[in-house]
Amino acid sequence: MKAISGQNKVLLRSFVITLIVVGLFTWVALLIGQHRIEAFDNRITDAIQGLRSDTLTAWMKRFTAIGAGTPVIIIIALFAAGLAVIGYRRELLFYLGIIGLSGLLNVLLKQIFHRARPDISRIIEASGFSFPSGHSMSAFTLYGITIYFVWKHLRYAWLRLTVIILGSFLILMIGASRIYLGVHYPSDVIGGYLISGAWLSISIGLYERFLERRWRSRKLRARATG
Repeated sequence: MKAISGQNKVLLRSFVITLIVVGLFTWVALLIGQHRIEAFDNRITDAIQGLRSDTLTAWMKRFTAIGAGTPVIIIIALFAAGLAVIGYRRELLFYLGIIGLSGLLNVLLKQIFHRARPDISRIIEASGFSFPSGHSMSAFTLYGITIYFVWKHLRYAWLRLTVIILGSFLILMIGASRIYLGVHYPSDVIGGYLISGAWLSISIGLYERFLERRWRSRKLRARATG
């Protein structure tokens, strides 16, 4: 029996993680459908909204602003331009594809679940269905894939750690801001994180496998011509 190669292990691990995370997402969706998650949502919402103040509200509005709309378009455009300038065409296509398909996935899931948004204690207005949170999915996908690319090309461990901490902080705060501002339930945010995590896991696993096979193909051709 052949041993599993390093890249096959990466792909297998990605599939396993994806299955687990999709299972968790399905569990959350079932709890929502059976109306068995209200107590959890209420406890978390009360705890977060109990921290409200003018200063914190201003900050939460800033965090929610960088989770969608113009700021996200600017971030995507700048990073995509950077990849294009340095000639990383495959990375550029993968980057844009991951983000674009994540947005389509969110639209599809919202149409499937049709969960209404919270209608009390709102600080800002928001339209559309609630589950899973679009801001949370957008933040997890955008900052998650950006972290992956930056981490992949950074040489120093402390810089990698800094990027991971900063990106994780932004993802968490964008999700928390949606609860704080009264436009999402905590389970919406968790669902958004879970499905985006699954999407990133399988996508990155397949991408890493593609890169490995391409590298091996080049290596074989070099040997044949050498």
